[in-house]
Amino acid sequence: MATLRTLSLACAGAAFMVWGIGKTAFAAALSPAPLFNDVASYSTTISANNDLTDIYFPNPSNLKNGNYSFPVALLLQGANVDKSNYSNFASTVASYGFVVVVPNHLQSLPQFGFTGLLPDTSEINAVQAQMVAENSNAQSPVAGVVNTQKLALLGHSQGGAVGLSTIGNTCIFLLCSGSYSRPTELAAGAFFGANLRDQNTQQFIPINNSGIPIALLQGSLDSRAIPANALLTYDQIQNPPKALITVLGANHYGITNTNNPNGSIPDTSTPTIAQDVAVETVGRWSGLFLRASVLDDLDAFNYVYSSGDALDPNVSVISQTTSVTEPSSELVSTLALAVLSAWGTVSRLNKRKQYPVASRNIDV
Repeated sequence: MATLRTLSLACAGAAFMVWGIGKTAFAAALSPAPLFNDVASYSTTISANNDLTDIYFPNPSNLKNGNYSFPVALLLQGANVDKSNYSNFASTVASYGFVVVVPNHLQSLPQFGFTGLLPDTSEINAVQAQMVAENSNAQSPVAGVVNTQKLALLGHSQGGAVGLSTIGNTCIFLLCSGSYSRPTELAAGAFFGANLRDQNTQQFIPINNSGIPIALLQGSLDSRAIPANALLTYDQIQNPPKALITVLGANHYGITNTNNPNGSIPDTSTPTIAQDVAVETVGRWSGLFLRASVLDDLDAFNYVYSSGDALDPNVSVISQTTSVTEPSSELVSTLALAVLSAWGTVSRLNKRKQYPVASRNIDV
């Protein structure tokens, strides 16, 4: 019998009522606060590859009779970063209405003298199969509440590179295990401290995402995966919607419970933002981006692509998306879209000035 661990999340901002995923009524202005105060977790083993795994999920009092259907979000870890280091981030994303799966994926690469935790694309099919089994197993804590037809990817560092290559449907050495095809259930990806390059030529690889939304989250003080490389990767994402969300003062480990967790390659850059604030910021923006992309949540969409940048002093955002026409007269809609387009172009150009292209390359 799985042992449940619970976490209560403090909510701030406008009051809201929830009566099902994707159905949120805000009593006042949009609140970016979590939809669920309580998150639980349990540990299991992925049957297909024996990966030890932690699973986080919203845990409202009516979980079993509230007609919930939570999409799966697979977190692909950074190299040699144990799954336990992502518990705060995973709990935050889960509080926005997702079942977050965090495996430890062990690999041995004798040609490089490496044995340790390292993600690759083989995890995706294994986790999808596991979640189908969890959903149908009456003894599972998430029985009957998992939407196995919706998959999102989260990733840190090497895990983010795996996620980007997956969305681009590209099998890249060290990221891909054998041949691989992007699953039809894949709906979005949000990746922290990640970029995608050919490790031989150091050229940035075009990401043919076929309209699958991608968010890159980046610490402004990251010296392992530098901000300039995130911007160059952002430019290689072929289709909108896409966003580059820079967390000001965070380094490469702004997503983990502690800075430079045991076993990881340390970032020598000292963060200037409190660790818990960085993790909450990365988790909140990731959760809202996934709600906007996977669940077509208009409030979350507006926060990510419009209002959130001004409301959150800890981030700077550039983005590109297709325009949404409001149900008003054709003339008003056309004028509004023209103004928004002009403002967005100026805003993105101004923000790009903050990220000059570096003359060096640093491995993720």
